[in-house]
Amino acid sequence: MKYQLGIIGAGKIGEAILSGVLSQKLYAPSDLILSVRTEQHRQDLERRYGVRAVLANREVAREAALVLLSVKPRSVIETLQEIADLLHEGSVLVSVAAGVPLEAIQSRLAKKVPVVRAMPNLAVSVGEGMTVLTPCRFIDPAALDSVIRLFRTVGRVLVLDEQYMDAVTGLSGSGPAYVYLIIEALADGGVKMGLSREVAIELAAQTVLGAAKTVLVSGEHPAKLKDQVTTPAGVTIDGLMELEDGGLRVTLIKAVVKATERARQLLHK
Repeated sequence: MKYQLGIIGAGKIGEAILSGVLSQKLYAPSDLILSVRTEQHRQDLERRYGVRAVLANREVAREAALVLLSVKPRSVIETLQEIADLLHEGSVLVSVAAGVPLEAIQSRLAKKVPVVRAMPNLAVSVGEGMTVLTPCRFIDPAALDSVIRLFRTVGRVLVLDEQYMDAVTGLSGSGPAYVYLIIEALADGGVKMGLSREVAIELAAQTVLGAAKTVLVSGEHPAKLKDQVTTPAGVTIDGLMELEDGGLRVTLIKAVVKATERARQLLHK
């Protein structure tokens, strides 16, 4: 194998991982090969990252030891059919396509190729992603470790059984969109009360970031941290009452449930 890592489809997720592995020095530019759809994109990636970029998916599959399949769910099967004969037992295939199970991938491969299903989210683009991995049963521990190290360059990583992956998609995969909406709404509240839009967005975004980091660093239950902010007869309890009255908690639960149900349908669309 000429390359340690090959990325098929350098879109938002693919390019974020490319940037992460290079900035964290997990791989050198000479260790990477990518395939893209247009000549302009190919030239742009080579110029900005110093990596090898090509227009042929088959070249990536043939030359890379670890192949990251970063295409849309509706394109996974077609792409697998294109590259399956070039993958072998010494390869590792990682798919980041939401809603496409291991069995659907494995059944399209001609050989016993180790496969890992991954669900990252958009925050990998700033190195604060949440990625969940589901490996096939026969993967070598060292191969799985290489995939874990790959995604740790762009955030946190968990390894879970595949039965949880649709729920992961509905929660952490789609979750950034829910949080962006919350940040926008908090900022709108600040604007309503006289703050400039710029100031309100910065206050809201940093508040969400700080609250999230407190949960992760402290290990405390969010309810306990909420109580620490909520003083008796203070201002926060009034705000919480409005949120509960508006059904924020139930609405967010329903959003996760709905997105999970949709994730289960993706492969059939």
